[in-house]
Amino acid sequence: MSDLEGLTRRLIMQNKTDEEILKRLVQEYTDFKDINKESAYTLASAILTECKRSDISKISEPFIKDLLDINMANVSVGKQGVGCRGVGDFFVHKLLAELSETNKKPFLSPTSLDDAGAVRISDIKGFEVEDDLIIVSKMEGIHSRLSDFPFVCGFHVTRACLRDLYVKGAEPISIMIDVHLADDADVGKLFDFMAGVSAIAEIAGVPITAGSTLRIGGDMVIGNRLVGGISAVGIARNKLLARRNIRVGDKILMTEGAGGGTITTTAIYSGNHNVVNETMNVKFLEACNVILKKEYLSDIRAMCDVTNGGLRGDLYEINYEAKSGVTIYEQRVRELVNPVVLELLEKVGVDYLGVSLDALLIYCEESISEQIISDLASRNIKCAEIGYVDNSNQVNMIYEGEVKKSILPKFRESAYTKIKQEIGEETPEMRLEMEKKIEKAATKALKKRQKIIDYIKKQSITNV
Repeated sequence: MSDLEGLTRRLIMQNKTDEEILKRLVQEYTDFKDINKESAYTLASAILTECKRSDISKISEPFIKDLLDINMANVSVGKQGVGCRGVGDFFVHKLLAELSETNKKPFLSPTSLDDAGAVRISDIKGFEVEDDLIIVSKMEGIHSRLSDFPFVCGFHVTRACLRDLYVKGAEPISIMIDVHLADDADVGKLFDFMAGVSAIAEIAGVPITAGSTLRIGGDMVIGNRLVGGISAVGIARNKLLARRNIRVGDKILMTEGAGGGTITTTAIYSGNHNVVNETMNVKFLEACNVILKKEYLSDIRAMCDVTNGGLRGDLYEINYEAKSGVTIYEQRVRELVNPVVLELLEKVGVDYLGVSLDALLIYCEESISEQIISDLASRNIKCAEIGYVDNSNQVNMIYEGEVKKSILPKFRESAYTKIKQEIGEETPEMRLEMEKKIEKAATKALKKRQKIIDYIKKQSITNV
């Protein structure tokens, strides 16, 4: 995929001549499209013209310039590890959560760093209901490396989205789709993706209610990439299984995990395609369906999924929200990982504690742990107690031989593809300096938001 607009702006910044820019754009066009050089030159000229005309450095009106300008952090998302589910990603998402805060407070907000968000019907003016209904919502992004494998891409992103509703104790009632394809993507790619999405919708019994299909960047991006996401809405009654409910002394259970999009990606890009088959199941959803129908649901504090960043990252985030610590028995966790998947991860040198396993974590009172394990076993779903909640504020892992270690998430999740392994998982030397720049950019964005709000409110008063 080639971002022609981004490329053009970059070349302009490098003081390249028009001729040099047009030559490069023509090359991009002829690499991706079956067109002659004359047609490519016409298109390239149009792009160069638009990029020059949209240059905001020539704007004289301060308000318009401020509105269209970006408060740059001068730190790229790649360097910061955004989306890589490690410490770098967590840092940025905490700031994003703060930017999401408004005067209208939800029941479960992004600042909780939980699996999903929620609002209570009783908190909405004019709604009166007998039950304390809670509307739970989730947005899940497509796994970027599965663009060329749209069926499994759609299957896994939809399953992941629904599981984030289930773990909050909600019954999914609606699935929505946002999918973007680059200009040269075959329409069949869209149909294959939708088939994967609707396969999960059919199995889970949740209707698809809305969607959006667009091209990435309109005419400015060429190639065949597929990106986007799935959102879903669910309803919980009277109780939300949020991380903030966790208490010291709670037992931690985990179900078997064979992974989803991340394991599929690891398998495909390491040439171990047969492992993809292990991920094609809905045991996570089945486990949640069993638990949510039981009377002991009231004794479950919280449920979470072991997602990108792995158990190591999830436990760190959960501790942060629950203001507690955990002690985990590594061997018990290892025994719950699908053996074919575990063999793959060990073969390609990936730490299984740092990648998504599609396993369910259950925080509950000790009195019901054995019953949960038994109920899931009756449905052929493995589940075991892997540890307990303590007041250490750390993730303590007990390894074979009773060796106890405190573990922390790395700057990025476990490197599960060759390119990720080349980039590495370690913390950049400039981490603190990068964080200061990022915080400054977030603060400026907040000030900009308030400035625009004040402007719009003033305009509304003036026009009355």
